[in-house]
Amino acid sequence: MTSRTVTLLDVARAAGVSKSTVSDALQGSGRVAEATRDRVRAVAEELGYRPNSAARRLRRASTGAVGLHLPATATRLDYYMNLAFGAVERAQEDGLDMVLLAPSGAAGGRIASRVDGLLVIDPEPGDSAVPGLLDAGVPVVTGERYLGPATGPSGAVVCDNAASLTALLDHVTERGARRPALLAPSGSSAWATALRATAGSWGRAHGVAVTLRTVPFAATPAEAEAATRALLAADPAVDAVICAPDGSAPGVLRAAAALGRKVGAISASGASSAHEASEARGASSASEASCGSSRNGRNGGSGGSGRAGEGGRSEGGGPGRPGGTGAAVGPAGAGLLVASCVDGTATRGAEPPVTAVDLHPTAYGRACAELLCDILAGRAAPDTVRRHSWSLETRASTGSPG
Repeated sequence: MTSRTVTLLDVARAAGVSKSTVSDALQGSGRVAEATRDRVRAVAEELGYRPNSAARRLRRASTGAVGLHLPATATRLDYYMNLAFGAVERAQEDGLDMVLLAPSGAAGGRIASRVDGLLVIDPEPGDSAVPGLLDAGVPVVTGERYLGPATGPSGAVVCDNAASLTALLDHVTERGARRPALLAPSGSSAWATALRATAGSWGRAHGVAVTLRTVPFAATPAEAEAATRALLAADPAVDAVICAPDGSAPGVLRAAAALGRKVGAISASGASSAHEASEARGASSASEASCGSSRNGRNGGSGGSGRAGEGGRSEGGGPGRPGGTGAAVGPAGAGLLVASCVDGTATRGAEPPVTAVDLHPTAYGRACAELLCDILAGRAAPDTVRRHSWSLETRASTGSPG
């Protein structure tokens, strides 16, 4: 039946039930047996049936649109643009238009009069617009959980961000890293919070210090470069840098090149020489402090208490941080592994290509919109939580085939 529009009556005849049963089965209403509901939906899908969205809106007095709220930094990030495209595509399949909301938001009541439901992506407790959106009086689906106080139920589509960072840390250590570091995102979103917490728990579990350096949630390549330069200058023994923000990996690569660090596989000698150089500087500083103490009694014990650098700290156990305050870096050519928590054009097109977690943003946007459509149609409860998958893409930046 491809030459004309498939109707409810067509589905009813093919499924061997009444037209009202088809309507109830597809809308998730009425007293329809689950087996019958499943059969009707399967027949409708096979025939290519699509509900008449205009008629449905008249029956429900709906607007025929849903709203999409993204973080303020979204317009310059590849990840959110792909997510938005996926959400728009899926909403249109249910006859719904997608309205992009201004980052500053608006009063919940005014929004509720213009849309049937809302998608709120990566909501931050510090975003003043979010509470009003969650309390707008229409169904809401969040992309990642909202960690602030909420007044009503909302659906959510979530990724296992702890597992994805764990996979990256496991991967770089399997490739020879002994001193990994994370350029961790600032802020209080579920994603940022999970990454910072996971760096600490992974370090404690493996007895390896994971150095944290906080960068903006949407750090630019220039900001990532500056943070990486400071990190490697403060702790030359760092032999793997995982950057969290989308699109920031090229900055890490530029910093590595400027400091003479070779991105890719770590040789045993290269890893050892960087570590030993760091320890030697610590021992030298301690020795000088000891000598100074015997001469003037003022400097004892001060030389071995070096930090990971301004704004950075180490999480977990493992070897002590290098002593001294010198800014010297590891030996020229010492290996450095680079990876990213978010895959995209910046990681795939870098030289070398960067190992990254592919969060499948287009599919994620579709999943968020699909849950909202299901809630609006009565096919899912308002507080339904669904999981979204990710994959690890290993590339040359960690010594893996591209």
